Amino acid sequence: MTASLTTDTPELTQHSQPADEHRLSDKTLVIFDWDGTLMDSIGLIVDSMHVAGEAHGFETTDKAVKDIIGLSLMNGIEILYPYADESQTLAIQQTYAEYYIANSHCTPLFEPIEDMLQTLQEQGKKLAVATGKKRKGLDRVLDASDSRDYFVMTRCADESGSKPDPQMLTDILDYTQQQISDAVFIGDSIYDIQMATKLGMTSIAVNYGTATSAELAEQNPTYQVDTPQALAKLLCA
Repeated sequence: MTASLTTDTPELTQHSQPADEHRLSDKTLVIFDWDGTLMDSIGLIVDSMHVAGEAHGFETTDKAVKDIIGLSLMNGIEILYPYADESQTLAIQQTYAEYYIANSHCTPLFEPIEDMLQTLQEQGKKLAVATGKKRKGLDRVLDASDSRDYFVMTRCADESGSKPDPQMLTDILDYTQQQISDAVFIGDSIYDIQMATKLGMTSIAVNYGTATSAELAEQNPTYQVDTPQALAKLLCA
């Protein structure tokens, strides 16, 4: 878990030579997105949204669903189904939640995420989560994955502004008494990288979640990695 990852490794992209303020070894606070970054849940999110939309007379595409992952659920539904009225939107949300909960046993943490979290914790890093999930949803998966104790704070879309509003990140910084320069944010959606960029925070885009490598590269993250294994090597070096 402590192996170094050099910049010529294909799994890692640095979009420019990081300045000293972006040196990961100096970061004391590591903030993660959840879905598609720590947990392998993208497939279930896509299936759940299809089931929910079709149950109420609406259809969408896999790509369209992936493009709204990272936003709050209600914002995402409104984008996917703009012609749904308020009662239909609420019904889609309820059906989505019911299907997702019933099938949430299908969403493990990526390998080797748990080992990575343990290593970072042992190195004295503070770990946190900033997610588009609702509090009830995040609490459920934290308990199911037995990962709650790794994080000093978690922040959800129904407690702060929806991404790319950086309020979740500022709330975490305030709680942990850390500065922007002390932190790095890791996510798999363009909204994640946009959120970090709004604060000038070091960011790592992961290519194995919702957005394509090219879509993420357009957002100019500080680092970009292809696999969970590459993320673990980069952060734990």
